[in-house]
Amino acid sequence: MKISKKIQECSLSPMRKFYPSVLKAREMGKKIYCLNLGQPDIKTPVKFHETIRNFENPVLEYAPSPGIPKTINVIVDYYNNIGVDITSDDVIITTGGSEALSMLFTCILDEGSEVLIPEPFYPNYNTMIRTAGGRIKPISTSPEEGYRYAVKEKIEPLINENTRAIMVTNPGNPTGVVLTKDEMQVIADIAKAHDLYIIGDEVYREFVYGGEPLASMGQFKEIEQNVVIIDSVSKRFSACGARVGALISKNKELMSHALKLAQARLSVATVDQLAAAALYSCDDEYFKEVREEYKIRRDTCYEKLMEIPGVICEKPQGAFYMMAALPVDNADNFNRWLLEEFDDNHETVVFAPGSGFYTGGKGVNEIRIAYVLKKEDLARAMELLKIGIARYRKEVMGLDA
Repeated sequence: MKISKKIQECSLSPMRKFYPSVLKAREMGKKIYCLNLGQPDIKTPVKFHETIRNFENPVLEYAPSPGIPKTINVIVDYYNNIGVDITSDDVIITTGGSEALSMLFTCILDEGSEVLIPEPFYPNYNTMIRTAGGRIKPISTSPEEGYRYAVKEKIEPLINENTRAIMVTNPGNPTGVVLTKDEMQVIADIAKAHDLYIIGDEVYREFVYGGEPLASMGQFKEIEQNVVIIDSVSKRFSACGARVGALISKNKELMSHALKLAQARLSVATVDQLAAAALYSCDDEYFKEVREEYKIRRDTCYEKLMEIPGVICEKPQGAFYMMAALPVDNADNFNRWLLEEFDDNHETVVFAPGSGFYTGGKGVNEIRIAYVLKKEDLARAMELLKIGIARYRKEVMGLDA
């Protein structure tokens, strides 16, 4: 029997593929500081749980395929409040941001289509684009350049007859880069000039640490027909398990085709949608407190990381990730060694190897760190990383620590 070539071209998630090794390490009695997954330990607002506890409908019915009106309307209000003019017709509720992306790529890509994405990028983009028949054409960046990419001369030469879209994650996963308004304008102008979709994965919008106003590609009215926004409650409200996201666009033709897919998968979970809608009643004080907590975590992680000899890292401006180049030969091998061979007082650390965030051949000695643990745990995790690097260089690479 045959297996699809599309799926054979996909890889396991670098964030999740070490799960069996994590389980074995725990069975050996090791405490593991997990920096591989973007799973916050911030408490989900109680409004979510209260809504679930108070759900008393005698029949748990299908939700409408586009989404429950209440859920759609609170998302519309959220965007209107940040200067994005959308209506309920411009929103389809999805099973997390992941389904929104899968629907979108199915709608806009044919065999051989290309999507321009700055690398390093969220690895699951590759799986979603590949299974839709397309491929990623990377916009090259580097840790030495701070992973910045919004330069016309860097992007336009990559555009050809197969290019369908430019995709940006703002703030960035895995780099933490936050685009300036001028940089967003550069990308908007390119998309308009070449009649391309511009996909804004904006699930980390609330997590910016320099006092910048909340930004969205939807604020550029001159390209509103080009813009598609991906959103989710997962990170904004620390509700990853709810699996409620949204596909947002004023492009009526695109949304009419996306509705076919929404109807084919029937609906998003009813109770989760209602509970997710309740989250949008959180006020600005909630986001202020969460931002301040993540800023403390970012600073702790970055400062400790910079104490490790040979590490290259740009201080992230947003989201809750950072990419770092380590003085090791292979971050994938190093990660496995940390879980299987290393411990310090029965403790170790796990991260996401960087090569999976590139199209191929790059990032071999890079890692992505998710600074989603409390300050004390992050400090200890960075200490373990420092000790681990020194021992790995000596014991495995045969070098001075």
